[in-house]
Amino acid sequence: MLKNKVAVITGASRGIGKAISFAMAEAGADVAILYNGNVVKAEEACKEAITYGVRAAAYQCNVADFNSCQNVCNLIINDFGGIDILVNNAGITKDKLLMQMSEEDFDSVIDTNLKGTFNMIRNTCKHFIKKRSGRIINISSVSGMMGNPGQANYAASKAGIIGLTKTVAKEFGARNITCNAIAPGFIETDMTGALPIEMLESAKAQIPMKRLGNSKDIASLAVFLASDMASYITGEVIKVDGGLYI
Repeated sequence: MLKNKVAVITGASRGIGKAISFAMAEAGADVAILYNGNVVKAEEACKEAITYGVRAAAYQCNVADFNSCQNVCNLIINDFGGIDILVNNAGITKDKLLMQMSEEDFDSVIDTNLKGTFNMIRNTCKHFIKKRSGRIINISSVSGMMGNPGQANYAASKAGIIGLTKTVAKEFGARNITCNAIAPGFIETDMTGALPIEMLESAKAQIPMKRLGNSKDIASLAVFLASDMASYITGEVIKVDGGLYI
């Protein structure tokens, strides 16, 4: 489905990003696994991706830093010969009620989640325009659509990604570049695993399907949006939340 394509996935050493990397590799794409901190996890992810018979390499990148994104995108293009798919998955949380949230807590989440998405798009768009093709997939959240107490910074960053997604879709659509967003609900990851059991049970009670999602639920949609089957879909925000936000 994605044979001879090159996919770049940020925040790909664990969780949803790693699942997307493996799904892209299984579909035939070579993968560039971007990480910020844990080189061991990133290298382990590369080794597993290679078992699908594709090329894979890990690159350290702080997506909140424009120059870091510029350098890594140029390096990937040089190493792989180009980029076809960009998945902006890197994200952090610093949850607190707004009255207790520091400016630093707000800024750091916005810088990584929203500005990081902009930085990666900005540093790949000229390449996509030159090729007259490209698939951009941004990982948003239902929190950015419905809000969530204790997540003013996170919800704002994910809502911003939705606005960015729609704008990019309009600006680049004529050049055969699509841009879509996936909005996960409660997904089983390290982040949700750190939540108190009472909070998880409360979350499940609000979900019509009465369970958390799996990273593979997000990954399979990302592969679809990266494929030719989704060539006429752009500017969309697709929820994967078990019916949490209807």
